[in-house]
Amino acid sequence: MDTYADLVFVGGRVVTVDAEFSVAEALAVTGSVISAVGGREDVAPLIGPGTRVVDLKGATLLPGINDSHLHGCAFGTASPPLSVEVGHPAVSSLADVAEAVREAVGRTPDGQWVTGHGWDTGFLAECVADPSRQPSRGDLDAVSPDHPVVLYSFSGHATWVNSKALELIGIDRDTVAPPGGAIVVDATGEPTGLLHEGAQALVQNALPPLDRQERADAIRSTLTALARLGITSYTEPGLGPGGDGIMRGTLGTETLDVYRELLADGELTARVGVLLLPTGMASTAEEFARNLDALDRVTVGDDPRRLAILGVKVFADGIVPNKTAWMHEPYVGGGCGSLCVGGDIDDDRVAEIRAMIRHAHAAGHQLGVHATGDRAIDTVVDAFAEAAAGHPREDARHYVIHGDFLTPHAMKVLAAHDYGVNMNPTIKWTVADMEEEFVGAGRAAYAWPYRDALDAGVRVASGSDAPVTHPDWRQGVATMVLRESKAAGRVSGPEQRIALAEAIRTYTIDAAWQDFADDWKGSLEPGKVADLCVVDGDLLAADPRAIPELPVVLTVLDGRIVYETTAGSPSDGGSDGDSDARTGADTGVDAETDADIPRD
Repeated sequence: MDTYADLVFVGGRVVTVDAEFSVAEALAVTGSVISAVGGREDVAPLIGPGTRVVDLKGATLLPGINDSHLHGCAFGTASPPLSVEVGHPAVSSLADVAEAVREAVGRTPDGQWVTGHGWDTGFLAECVADPSRQPSRGDLDAVSPDHPVVLYSFSGHATWVNSKALELIGIDRDTVAPPGGAIVVDATGEPTGLLHEGAQALVQNALPPLDRQERADAIRSTLTALARLGITSYTEPGLGPGGDGIMRGTLGTETLDVYRELLADGELTARVGVLLLPTGMASTAEEFARNLDALDRVTVGDDPRRLAILGVKVFADGIVPNKTAWMHEPYVGGGCGSLCVGGDIDDDRVAEIRAMIRHAHAAGHQLGVHATGDRAIDTVVDAFAEAAAGHPREDARHYVIHGDFLTPHAMKVLAAHDYGVNMNPTIKWTVADMEEEFVGAGRAAYAWPYRDALDAGVRVASGSDAPVTHPDWRQGVATMVLRESKAAGRVSGPEQRIALAEAIRTYTIDAAWQDFADDWKGSLEPGKVADLCVVDGDLLAADPRAIPELPVVLTVLDGRIVYETTAGSPSDGGSDGDSDARTGADTGVDAETDADIPRD
């Protein structure tokens, strides 16, 4: 025949994620697209002298994974060697954190900041033993009296600093926190070294911003890590002027410029969809509209399937562990949180968030709105409906980001408008054991109600929110199926479990829907792009608890292998190292000659 396939896969479980979730045994790739799916007899005519034929040996071939909420630049900067690792399991106590900081101080020149990421009081022994015990500057001062230290929590909603950092930033007992933020103080009124939500900007504004090279290196590091996990697409949720003061500007406008450069240089080894971030927390609708109108002129390059601006991000509230998510019912100990936009009272803040959503919707943008508390979610979803009624649009695909406490009312409204929610199973896995102390057992178990949302007809996609959690979709799938927690392994909300096929859809075709791309990616069907992930073993038959340990052995983007193992095999689980596709290195699955495959 005139055109032979470049890649052919046989002898495995080809999980197509089509409408029927059908499973085939063979797939062919010609150029950058899938040219055939079915049995060996369907791909045999496409095998020619130059075709690479891969025997999966029972491995599972999936669509490339789409992490639909992942801060790419921030994840790179939050990972060693660019940052001190102070998350679980690297540390298990405040003493461990102090030791990690002490070691970092020893290799950091005088006067430079020591930065770290990932601390979580749910995994620090002293805080677990006594929930009132929180990290403080005193824990860091003994090991770093002269170097300023800034440690970001796993959630990105709290920052822990030492006394030297407070001195350089200019924070003391008289400092007033920005609107929507909090400077935690002790019984005497002195700052403890913890800053919540918008108050973190005080630290960010004092840190030297990352330069272009540091940002590029961070994104390259992320791309390498994602290829090893089979992730071929991700949403970078919030780049723009609203992110210039968040995590050393990793969410800022300059990061978008770096993405453009990587695309132009052919280094963008994943598809990236961007949400623009006109303003950060505590902004007004007027500021939001002004910045958004200026961003309408932003362009990202000539390959929208590789780098595209998808929509706009808005922050509505904070998070439950900080008691800054806006809830209908009080937290344990009191307080309901609030919206984090400008305004002195709740009614004013509701009016502001509605105005932001109305303006972005009328301007033709998709909206992804960070909302975690049930009252914040209801407010946002009602604002979606109000905006749609005032300015009808087809296929807007707005969605709630996180949606921890999505209500039946919100689900009904989202489903009626064909809007979505972006949930975070790896965060559920991480915080399930600690949330009871904030919202009680019943609400903690309900958090991230996957089953109810799907049953209500809501479009559900899954994301890691990296660097909040590691972007391991395998753990996410296991968590959706099992609802077991990371620390104790106990079940949290068994009634919200979903089936394996449903969980896989949230990382593939439904994530592609969020990207306005489900017609050309997200499933393994002829004519769609050849974005592929090969997992050693039979994913569909595996014990769900074993899924996180199934190695990814091959990743393909646009028909080009961007990661493959160089040792081991699917049956023995070896995955030492990786190789560029063009070398034809051993993936651990067998490459056959075309003579081994029968033809019609």
